[in-house]
Amino acid sequence: MKIAVVGATGLVGSMMLKVLEERNFPLSELIPVASEKSVGKEISFKGKSYRIHSMMDAIAAKPTIALFSAGGSTSLEWAPKFAEVGTFVIDNSSAWRMMADKKLVVPEINADAITKDDLIIANPNCSTIQMVLVLNPLHLKYKIKRVVISTYQSVTGTGVKAVQQMENERAGISGEMAYKYRIDKNVIPQIDVFVDNGYTKEEMKMVNETKKIMRDDSMAITATCVRIPTTGGHSESINIEFENDFDLKEVRSMLASTSGVVLKDDIAQFIYPMPLDADGKDDVFVGRIRRDESQPNTLNLWVVADNLRKGAATNAVQIAEYLVTNKLL
Repeated sequence: MKIAVVGATGLVGSMMLKVLEERNFPLSELIPVASEKSVGKEISFKGKSYRIHSMMDAIAAKPTIALFSAGGSTSLEWAPKFAEVGTFVIDNSSAWRMMADKKLVVPEINADAITKDDLIIANPNCSTIQMVLVLNPLHLKYKIKRVVISTYQSVTGTGVKAVQQMENERAGISGEMAYKYRIDKNVIPQIDVFVDNGYTKEEMKMVNETKKIMRDDSMAITATCVRIPTTGGHSESINIEFENDFDLKEVRSMLASTSGVVLKDDIAQFIYPMPLDADGKDDVFVGRIRRDESQPNTLNLWVVADNLRKGAATNAVQIAEYLVTNKLL
């Protein structure tokens, strides 16, 4: 069981290594891969040092699984080359997500779609993953008509450069800018580039990926994605209109019993999810559950998750675990 981690020195790649170690993934050999300037340097895993490899060296080793977190253009170029030698690629970029012949997987929802022929599997967008874990059981019970989302997303979703920008601003230091504007003491209502309809790519990812993962194109979905000066996780305000009415007690019970979801919803005790709760955890937290009193059959709730873990690294490792457990390798 050889495991390659492509982009091993980045925020998500480093987290993939951490999650593999925490979950005691059954690997016999680790092959960390990074850019040419990092080749030959070493990273630590389970108390041992591992030399960083080039792409070509990693492909020559024919890993069983390659966890990719190196950007879309890198994935488009190199993932097929890994697949050609029989490696299962689990890719964290947006490159393959909406391709009709590629599976887009959140294991708790649609891992059953994976077959032995799916050598390139897409890991969804971080903000989509945490949302669909909450939406899916509600959709199966009440049938979703429309979803309106506003996100409050951590700078860690952009990467190391953005975290450094925020820290520099807090320290009064001039430095490289990940964003067009200051992020500390500010919010930026733009994540990724704008597209022709006036939405950003991030907003359209939430629309299109949700429908694909939940296998239902009939849902009407709209999103506004905002970057905020926090680390530790993404937060989402979600308004859901159903075809059928619901009981709030039943909604809470269903979500509390959903795998990967933790209910934090007791306003009498000021208990609701926050990024501080999610930081370093694999669960998706949900609270502020209440009926939308402005129209029938509509629910408001608040969802928080660590975007580097369940939103990226943990979900990818869970896909790898599914491949192993179900003998698809």
